Amino acid sequence: MQGLFLQALEGSAIEGASQTANDITQQLAGNWQILVIGFILIIAAVLILIHLKKIIVNSALGLIAWAVMVFVLKIELQLIPTIAISAIFGLAGVGAILILKFFNMPI
Repeated sequence: MQGLFLQALEGSAIEGASQTANDITQQLAGNWQILVIGFILIIAAVLILIHLKKIIVNSALGLIAWAVMVFVLKIELQLIPTIAISAIFGLAGVGAILILKFFNMPI
């Protein structure tokens, strides 16, 4: 008895969800605003990915340059601030760190 009730309840829930999905699809079909919004979102995603790639490469190069300064050139630097600057600003941050170090300014 309980199994029949659960099957009936499950069937009605699926039918209700299916009907709701069909209603929403019918409302969106042929709507030009939805099409424009979709294209705008696709273009925005592509532009964000292009810029993120540049940021990630710059940060990686900054961290590599930091590692070369510390481990190969044996330049004494504070650990946390210089890694953060190198990761956030990349090679420009490493250059700023070197300039500060040259003028003997604290980082």
